[in-house]
Parts: sequence; C-alpha cells; structure tokens
Amino acid sequence: MKFAKSALFAATMLSAVSASAVEVSGNVAVGSDYFFRGVDQSGGAAISGGFDASFENGVYVGTWASSVGFGADDAGNVGGLELDYYVGYGGSISESVSYDLGYVYYGYPQNASAEEFEEFYGSVSFSDITVGFATSSDWYNSTGSYTYFYADYGMALTEDYSLGFHYGTSSADDAANEYADYSISLSTEAVGLGFDLSLISTDNDDYADNELVLTISKSL
Repeated sequence: MKFAKSALFAATMLSAVSASAVEVSGNVAVGSDYFFRGVDQSGGAAISGGFDASFENGVYVGTWASSVGFGADDAGNVGGLELDYYVGYGGSISESVSYDLGYVYYGYPQNASAEEFEEFYGSVSFSDITVGFATSSDWYNSTGSYTYFYADYGMALTEDYSLGFHYGTSSADDAANEYADYSISLSTEAVGLGFDLSLISTDNDDYADNELVLTISKSL
C-alpha cells in the first residue's frame, strides 16, 4: 500500500500525544502568487490558510491549503486546491540549537491530473540559520528518488523589519527536477497583519526568474 509506511510513522508520532496539553493556532494569507521551491503553483493571486496543533512533548500535527492554478478536474477545468497534512516532532538541544523532523502529504483533491505525493523532512537551526532537507520517492509524479537541501538565514534590520535569505538545491533521479532556487524576503508587521515581499529566482529557465511576490498574512 502506497502510504503504509507513512501511516505507521504518523501513528507512532501521535501515540505520545494523548497525555500532553495542546495549543491550537491558525493562519490565513493572500499572495500575489504562490511559488513552491521556485515553481509557480497558482499562475497569479492565491489564498491559503491552515491550522496547527502543538503538544507539550514536541509533537505537532496540522493541515494547510492553497488555491492552485494547474491540473484539471474531471470536467477539464484547470486549477483547484492543494491540501496538505503533516505531523512532526521538534525540540531544542540548547538555547540556540533546535531541530525538527516530520512527514507531509501533499494532496490535490480537485485535480484529476495532479498526483499526490509525500515527503519526509528534517532541519536543524543554529540561532538565525536553518539547514534542512526533504526527501521523496514520488515527488510530483516523477520516477525515482528526490531529495531537496536548503539553507535559510534571517536577520533583523530594525525593530520593525527583517530580511530573510533562502537557497535550495535538489538531487533527483529525474534530471528535470535538479535545479537550484533562491530568494530574498523583506518582512514586517503592521495593524495586526504580516507583510512579506519576496524576490524569487532559479537557475532553471522553465521556472522562476526574478519573480516578485507580495504576501499578506494573519495569525489566528
């Protein structure tokens, strides 16, 4: 069964949850576009949102959804919904070092031509720097293995503004999935909203090339 190992992983992670207190949070966002690892997912404006449940022992579960602009439903209509589910575990080694491990399932319930896929991921954060990976055996309908490596760095410019840098690269059996993506983001908060302006690019001519994306978000 395709997701048998994933179901076992999720059940193992959730088995430690019952005795822990839970904190529930949510978010909603509107963006001028939606890019995932340098690939345009919406072809224009997108709305997204999700909910998370975090437990005292470090386990968390959540779901996140966004409008997308690819694939086709049974009637031939392009576009629809991305609906993700994830479970993970995070903790701290010291005051400045933390880690995160988990599993995420990417689904497209309204898109007959868009195949669901899954990833296992992990990351370690050292103060303002995060390095991590995600790996899949069926990423976006490709054949063979796929692994994504990335590094993020965030810095405060002023009390109100911060700057973020991202670099990611992939290793895959399918050569079409091997490319690098990078971005720089300026973020701030005002009137209870988060504002993020990102310049996104890749070294693949088929994907993002200095695309500017504005996202406005609200925590719930």
